[in-house]
Amino acid sequence: MHASPVADAVRQAYGTLAERCEMSDPAVAVRSSAVDEDGAESSFAGQHETFLNVRGVDAVIDAVSRCVASASTPEVLAYRTSRGLRLDDPMVAVLVQALVPSDVSIVAFSANPITRSRDEIVINASWGLGESIVGGTVTPDTFVVRKLGFERVATTLAVKSKMTVLTGDGTREVSVPRIMQDASSLEDAHIDLICRLALGLEEQLGACVDIEAALHRGELYLLQCRPITTLG
Repeated sequence: MHASPVADAVRQAYGTLAERCEMSDPAVAVRSSAVDEDGAESSFAGQHETFLNVRGVDAVIDAVSRCVASASTPEVLAYRTSRGLRLDDPMVAVLVQALVPSDVSIVAFSANPITRSRDEIVINASWGLGESIVGGTVTPDTFVVRKLGFERVATTLAVKSKMTVLTGDGTREVSVPRIMQDASSLEDAHIDLICRLALGLEEQLGACVDIEAALHRGELYLLQCRPITTLG
């Protein structure tokens, strides 16, 4: 792939990103997404590869190649079969985005995925990068908020013993300092901000949404948004 038109396009785009970030080798997240995923009837959440803290054009090109290859794993093909999607040469889009070094990672739903109530927003949050939440190695804090007036319905603070952090050439999971383990990962102002973001995206997409976001130095960053496909 390093001599392909795709590699040339990645090389050029990474150079442009480096100029915008004003650094030679900016750290990026490389995320894959099937062209026909995350529609009203199916969501490939967690099926394709994601690579965090990738630096240097050759490493980015390699990560893009591995993301494309992840669309043809036995697990993904079985999922596609179960959803009646095409198996021959599945189309894959790969997003390369500047890495947000998350102080807190967030997964939020503009409808309650457990009760299926469309009047509530559910927010899961934990320290560090999102891999620990998505990978299920940590139980996150959970905040249930009524859409009308952002009234708090329920707050469950978990003992967050693990978090994913950046290393020189990737990520690793470490122990959370004891003083932070049972502390709330989100302040009230952040919860309101996440609720506004979720509602705005729901209105824009015309469907209830599942979002991934990150807090870094008090700023909220949207990383990913997809429709919720399990409400029925």
